[in-house]
Amino acid sequence: QVQLVESGGGLVQAGGSLRLSCAASRSTTSFNAMGWYRQAPGKERELVATMTTGGIVDYADSVKGRFTISRASARSTVDLQMNSLKPEDSAVYYCYADGRRSFYGAEYWGKGTLVTVSS
Repeated sequence: QVQLVESGGGLVQAGGSLRLSCAASRSTTSFNAMGWYRQAPGKERELVATMTTGGIVDYADSVKGRFTISRASARSTVDLQMNSLKPEDSAVYYCYADGRRSFYGAEYWGKGTLVTVSS
């Protein structure tokens, strides 16, 4: 089993910045990808950004140019730098790790961290 622990959420004014971090309890070097999803009240969970082990990144259109995903060299942590935040970015942000092709053969989710952007 792999546990993912997020940190860095909080309350920020529109236009401000936050940095989310996620640490895995075990090495994720063999995982295909790590990333972030979010879920706002009454909405489905949606992709925010992911990065493959090979460094390929994917962003939701709504965050392109404002958010930046990064993974530490050890590849067991993933961060999300969020700039120019908007009220519509308010959501619970979940860390995600795709280990389906690894020894673990599963996907993993963190418990989430709340981001609230005030107008």
